[in-house]
Amino acid sequence: MTKHKKTNFRKIKRRTTELSTETLPKLAAKVSETIFNDISENKNQIEEIFLNCDDIEVHDYRFGPDLSSSAFTVYCNTIIQDEKLNYLKTLLQDLVTHEVGQAKEITVEQLKNFIFQKGVSDQTVETLENFDQVSQKILEGSVVIFFDKWNKALGFNAISVESRPVTEPISEGVVQGPHEGTVENLKKNIGLLRSRLLSRKFKIITYRVGNETNTEIAYGYLEGSVDPEVLKEFETRISKLKDKEILETSYIEELIEDSTYSPFPQFRYTERPDVAVASLLDGKIIVLVHGTSSILICPALYLELFQSVEDYYQRSVISTMIRLMRFVAVIIALTLPSIYIALSTFHPEMIPTVLLLAVINTREGIPFPALLEAFIMVFFFELMREAGVRMPKPIGQAVSIVGALIIGEAAIQAGIASPIMVVVVALTGISSFTIPQYNLGIAYRILQYPLMILAATLGGFGVMIGLLLILLHLTSLRSLGVPYLAPFAPLRPLRLQDAFIRAPLKKLLKSPRNHHMHRLPKKSNI
Repeated sequence: MTKHKKTNFRKIKRRTTELSTETLPKLAAKVSETIFNDISENKNQIEEIFLNCDDIEVHDYRFGPDLSSSAFTVYCNTIIQDEKLNYLKTLLQDLVTHEVGQAKEITVEQLKNFIFQKGVSDQTVETLENFDQVSQKILEGSVVIFFDKWNKALGFNAISVESRPVTEPISEGVVQGPHEGTVENLKKNIGLLRSRLLSRKFKIITYRVGNETNTEIAYGYLEGSVDPEVLKEFETRISKLKDKEILETSYIEELIEDSTYSPFPQFRYTERPDVAVASLLDGKIIVLVHGTSSILICPALYLELFQSVEDYYQRSVISTMIRLMRFVAVIIALTLPSIYIALSTFHPEMIPTVLLLAVINTREGIPFPALLEAFIMVFFFELMREAGVRMPKPIGQAVSIVGALIIGEAAIQAGIASPIMVVVVALTGISSFTIPQYNLGIAYRILQYPLMILAATLGGFGVMIGLLLILLHLTSLRSLGVPYLAPFAPLRPLRLQDAFIRAPLKKLLKSPRNHHMHRLPKKSNI
């Protein structure tokens, strides 16, 4: 057998301008047609489908007596593994010397059996019956072979795309515990989960979404642990994403969440397989998207957003102290600027005399009221934090630290801000960093602005009104129908041992795990 030629798609690139609005619908209709018996028609169809795709290559082959039989392969050269491609070429060239290639009449079944027996990869050979399947397999990294006088094709998986190795996730570093993190490859991520959860009840459902991206999505759950009503609600919502172009798991979060305009996240993320497995055991549903390392865990409760995986790798006393410290830090991050504004503006009598004199001395000569001063300093702090995130890592850390020191000192020397305000803003920013879930920290950074306005207009009463409104909003939130403040609203005492405190593992692991207890009855008025 001899290689005849390689089709160059650059030669047909000029035909793009010839495609009118009437031609495109006809071309789309052709794509779903079955494969032809005539190999030349199949080749023309492939050229039409992959018009202007310079990385699509076609190779012609001839074999049999007097080289009377023909075939061609088509593949995407940017995602193909060279070793498998070379082995396939060698396999096809063997037809020249093999008895099948020397027969006077060569049937398609003989060719198919020959290829299956020689085996490029016996687990990845697939028979394709239409051009929809052909185009999909080519774009997924398969080599597709067409034979003359056969209305089917054979696809061999030969994909080879560079991917990041399994390393420790940057956003969820721990001192003690596993250091493996998910990557951008969906199959690898599912494998990491399977290696930790060796149960036949662990179900994984995969499908593709998007008319253009054809993104592969998978969601998983542990049968018997997940609430059937929550699972049904989740599947109802995610089934509506068939035509959506999904590139990252955050797309799914916004498309299926209960309250789009709430600042509080109703789902949580992780890049740690151990966290995902623990969530599955706790009755959660996980969502994975090919091309991103983030795993979406749903539903998420408010208190779960304060929990870290390291809480379960430390002794219960240490974990409880750290967890309580996070709740104190959240109160500081949310209310400290507004409390300072309320006390200094409306309630100076509540400040001890010595401290009040110190505050008055530091604010002497400041041209701005406390509210505007706080807004300026908080804005500068957020600006430096965002700059530190967006800049290259080695430079970003230096800019954020040095910038905070220089700007803070310069603001005090220039009389724009008082030292006490710099301390308040710094404590507020540092406290927001202690929240394990980054998106929850953003929510509190947003809410501190309206609280500062209420404090500047109504004093302490305004702060209380703002906190009450936030609490009312939290009680009304749902995540896939599950109350956001469970196990406090509704009250579930058995779950309280892993809420503000972390009980010893011997109690958590032996306690009855009713994962359906959070969902409210259908007739409830709550």
